[in-house]
Amino acid sequence: MISAAVTDEPDASDGEFVLTLRADEMVYRGLVEPERLDEIRRVAEQFSVAVTEDMAGLIDPGDPDDPIAAQFVPSGAELTTAAQELTDPIGDARWSPVPGIVHRYPDRVLLKPTLVCPVYCRFCFRREVVGKTPAMLDPAALERAYDYIRQRPEIWEVIVTGGDPFVLAPRRLAAIVETLDAISHLGVIRFHTRAPIVDPRRVTAALVTALTAEKAVWVVVHANHPRELTPAAKEAVTRLVRAGIPVLSQSVLLRGVNDDAAVLETLFRGLVAMRVKPYYLHHADLARGTAHFRTGIKAGQRLVRSLRGRVSGLCQPTYVLDIPGGYGKVPIARCAIHSDDASRGWTVEDSAGVRHSYLPDPDDPAR
Repeated sequence: MISAAVTDEPDASDGEFVLTLRADEMVYRGLVEPERLDEIRRVAEQFSVAVTEDMAGLIDPGDPDDPIAAQFVPSGAELTTAAQELTDPIGDARWSPVPGIVHRYPDRVLLKPTLVCPVYCRFCFRREVVGKTPAMLDPAALERAYDYIRQRPEIWEVIVTGGDPFVLAPRRLAAIVETLDAISHLGVIRFHTRAPIVDPRRVTAALVTALTAEKAVWVVVHANHPRELTPAAKEAVTRLVRAGIPVLSQSVLLRGVNDDAAVLETLFRGLVAMRVKPYYLHHADLARGTAHFRTGIKAGQRLVRSLRGRVSGLCQPTYVLDIPGGYGKVPIARCAIHSDDASRGWTVEDSAGVRHSYLPDPDDPAR
């Protein structure tokens, strides 16, 4: 099935409803050569395919290495599964006690009300389930998910993800926020979404109003290349920020897309200039058919170290790896400080790789 993307119906206040392009339409628009249609169809039989008009408009069909096309246009390389790749690379199933909930960490849970996205990233770690049916939790399953949260006072934060929760109509988002806002032990409601970047017209006044709560509501957007930070995306983020909603970002380190210090510098500076704090830079997960996107960890560490000397701390996300099997995220940037047993002190490496001695107070027992 090529038309794998499904979207919730818009409310009357949503304005124009933004459609997505599927495989045949990508050929018609000139984003894919006609002779590749069979290849694209074979990929679409396994993984969902869709790209928004906004992202399609950024693609240069004449550039075989276009970083936007690499993220959204299917490739036959996705049909090759490397030995270490997994259908559930970060172990969601292991930590899913009821449908729609992932409870990996004691104080927070993921709530996945929908498995639909406005685009389907070719490197997605949930590519085995997004865009498939059922597209949404039914009302009974959603209520069971809420009950799971209500019954566990240790849960302090709910991360609404999917799929992309911003494909839901504002009235549905408002119902989710209202329900979570009424759970006394929660402190934070967080939304993870690609929509403000890839489908910014979804961020309407009605959607922003739907996020209003007594509790703190945060939004985390996803952007991987500076060309994604279009004027429309900036306007969408500005609507959130002006409503008092703090916005963070996450990016994935992708070979051929952003594995370059200058590209990452431009991306992170652009986000901060939009009042978005870079939060995570993910090492690409071991999702099936994504080996062509992954860099080496040492290469990622070199990039992150080079950024330390190029951009301010505001522009520095944490470089993380989600341990396969469901063991959680860990920072994997190279440590800059090492014990020096000879001097009973430390050796500290600066952003240029030059090492310096650091000797604490000899009377400090915690040195």
